[in-house]
Amino acid sequence: MEPMIREIEVKSVLTKSNLPVGDYSVNPYVGCTHACKYCYACFMKRFTNHQEEWGTFLDVKYWPEMKRPEKYAGKEMFFGSVTDPYNPQEETYERTRSLLMQLAGSGIRLSIQTKSDLVLRDMDLIKTFPDARVGFSINTLDEEFKNDMDQAVSIERRLAAMKKLHDAGIRTTCFISPIFPGITDCEEIIDRVKNQCNLIWLENLNLRGSYKAVILDYIREKYPDLLPLYKEIYIHGSRLYWEALDMRLKEYAKESALKYVRDDDSIKNPFDAPPVIVNYFYHEEVKKSAKKGK
Repeated sequence: MEPMIREIEVKSVLTKSNLPVGDYSVNPYVGCTHACKYCYACFMKRFTNHQEEWGTFLDVKYWPEMKRPEKYAGKEMFFGSVTDPYNPQEETYERTRSLLMQLAGSGIRLSIQTKSDLVLRDMDLIKTFPDARVGFSINTLDEEFKNDMDQAVSIERRLAAMKKLHDAGIRTTCFISPIFPGITDCEEIIDRVKNQCNLIWLENLNLRGSYKAVILDYIREKYPDLLPLYKEIYIHGSRLYWEALDMRLKEYAKESALKYVRDDDSIKNPFDAPPVIVNYFYHEEVKKSAKKGK
C-alpha cells in the first residue's frame, strides 16, 4: 500500500532540544515510511491528529527560507529525532537536502541519524560542515529479522554507506538501537563496524504505548523461547538483563581495547580512533546499579 503523503507549511523546521546529542532537533517530515514496528516516535500522532497507522503516512514540510543561518554557528543540529530525514520520499521532495543547502556555510555542527544509504547523495554537501557526523541505526546483522522490523534499506547497504562516509573523512556513528534482548548480538555488530565508525551508541528496547503488544506478540510467535525473558523485563519490570549486559559489554570493550563509557561520563574527544562505546541503557537506573561493578 502506498503511503498517504501530503505537503504542509510550517513556521520553522527547528525545535530546541534537550537531547544529549544536539542543541536543536530537525525533522523535515512528520511521520516516517520506514514503518519500524518498535518506533517510539508514534507518540507524535497525539499532536498531529493523524488517524492513519504509524508508518503509512508522511507530511512533507515546507518552511520559510532561513534568514541569517549564521546565527546558529557552533550549535549542533540533530537531523532525525522523530523521523528519518532520508526516507524514500526524500529522493523526490529533497526537503533534507534543501535545508542543508540553506545552512551551508553557517558554521553549524551537523548530526544526521538515518537507516538509509540515500544520505550518500548529499555526501559532498555534508563534508562542507565542520565536524559533521552521520549515524546509522543497526540493531541486527540478520536481514530476515530486519525485514520483520522495518521497511528501510538492508543492513548491508547501511554498512556500505557507513564505510563510504568514513573513508571520505566524515565522522560516523553506529547506533545499536533498540537492542532486542536475546536477539541483538551487540558484540557481533561492534566487531563488524569498529573499523568504519568513530562512535558506537547502545540503547535498550523500551516497550511502551501501542507497540508494546505488537512486539510481545511478535516474540510469542517468532521467538517463543524468549517470551519468559520478555515478560520478566517488560511486564514485571526487571532490570537484571540490562545490568548484566552492561557489565558484559564493559568487559568486552576492555578485551577489545575499546573505551566504554556510560551516558553521564565525560568524553573529551569521542571521535578519536578506536571508536568509543557509549551506553544509554535506562540512563539513571542502570547507571546506579552498575556503579557497584566499576
